[in-house]
Amino acid sequence: MSTTTPEASAPVAPSDGVGTNRWYLSAAPITRALIHLCVPMAAAMIVSAVYNVINSGFIGSLHDTALLAAVTFGAPILALVMAVGGVFGVGGGALVSRLLGAAENDPGKAGQIKHVSSFAVWGSVIVGAVLGGLGLVFLDPLVALLGATPAAVPATTAFVGVMLAFVPVLAAAFCLEQLVRAEGAARQVMIGLVASTVANLLFDVLFILVLPWGVAGAALAIGLSNFVTIVYFATWLHRHSEHMSLAPRWFTLSPAVLKPVFGVGVGELLQAGFLIVTSLVLNNLAAAYGDGPLAAMGVAVRLAQVPEFLVMGITLGVLPLLAYSFGKGDRARLTAALRGSAIAVGAITLVSATVLFVLRDQVFSAFVADPSVLTIGATILTAQLVAMIANGFTGLITSLFQATGRAGAATVMSATQGILFIPVVILGNLWFGLPGIIWALTVTEAAVLLVGLVLWLASRRAIDRGLDEGSAQRAEEVLEAA
Repeated sequence: MSTTTPEASAPVAPSDGVGTNRWYLSAAPITRALIHLCVPMAAAMIVSAVYNVINSGFIGSLHDTALLAAVTFGAPILALVMAVGGVFGVGGGALVSRLLGAAENDPGKAGQIKHVSSFAVWGSVIVGAVLGGLGLVFLDPLVALLGATPAAVPATTAFVGVMLAFVPVLAAAFCLEQLVRAEGAARQVMIGLVASTVANLLFDVLFILVLPWGVAGAALAIGLSNFVTIVYFATWLHRHSEHMSLAPRWFTLSPAVLKPVFGVGVGELLQAGFLIVTSLVLNNLAAAYGDGPLAAMGVAVRLAQVPEFLVMGITLGVLPLLAYSFGKGDRARLTAALRGSAIAVGAITLVSATVLFVLRDQVFSAFVADPSVLTIGATILTAQLVAMIANGFTGLITSLFQATGRAGAATVMSATQGILFIPVVILGNLWFGLPGIIWALTVTEAAVLLVGLVLWLASRRAIDRGLDEGSAQRAEEVLEAA
């Protein structure tokens, strides 16, 4: 294997857009590759986070705490959508990037990509339609299960009902985002997400401020804006992707596609499933303290999402680079990408957490006027920021496992949070009351990070073997060419 670093051996970038995206995955200097892949993703995530804050302002302008609480109660439904889209999108996207890297040594690997992309998109649509339909049939019991208080039941029913109708759209949009990202097309992902956010804001103005549709209007805006995302991503893939296809004729149930896609995707499903369960437990426990704490949680979570989404831009943006390098067998590039992204995550979490902590009272007061809610919200925001630091590194470790096909480790990472959170939040409530609920996530995230570090150390030998296999195959190709 070559001993030169990616920085020293990188060729000049090609001039065409698709070739440039591939160059960033394959040969660009690591710093340039990380900027290309992560900065657009981080920008898009920040725009989405800012939108969530503005959306809370739209709903808050109606001066009804029950409406803000309804959005908090409906959060598990969004987790359901992420679960469906993540199973097919994250699993499919990671496999596509690995196949693109492996195709540098074996061009025949590229032929599998159209089957992966078609299966991922149509699988997310079909499963999303089934789950959304079942949710609508059992809407009333579902709202009760979500823990909605009597005052928030009507608004929660309206919000959840509209969201369920759009589950296939939301799942497909999330899946397509992962597939475009798998090509290294981070700028195109950013464009699609920003366009969706702008559309969402316009729809919010129409459905919430002009038409008095409240949280139902907010949910409708989310659904329609994601349809805009689907149109953009599908059009881009059709026109620019060399190997991917969304045509139903390439849909397959071959084990060669299902096993690696679900192997990684099941971790996303478990993570979202546990998130739903933990949200239900959290909502039901917090509901005993009234709508004020629930509303404060909703706003605090959205404020913490601004730096959290920035970190997610790094951890998600680097995944295709890690997967491509692993599939290619490029150990130096994989190590450099992991090191660079870890430094970026550490810098972002520490700086942003410090700034928001210092300004927590001023920032939170811009959204809530009730002094009691303001006090609780500042505490929740502090807990969220501490948890964010641990979660940033946890996300990076999970991306490494997904990129390298370490399905078992990725699944353990996803399941551990849910398994730990439930007893921690229940015991925290029994022993400390509301503060115990607020800090339960922080304690859990720290524990999950420790588990991730142990799994990473245990998986290093297996990852090295995968890299060696890719390097050996590449060496054989070089010898044959000579």
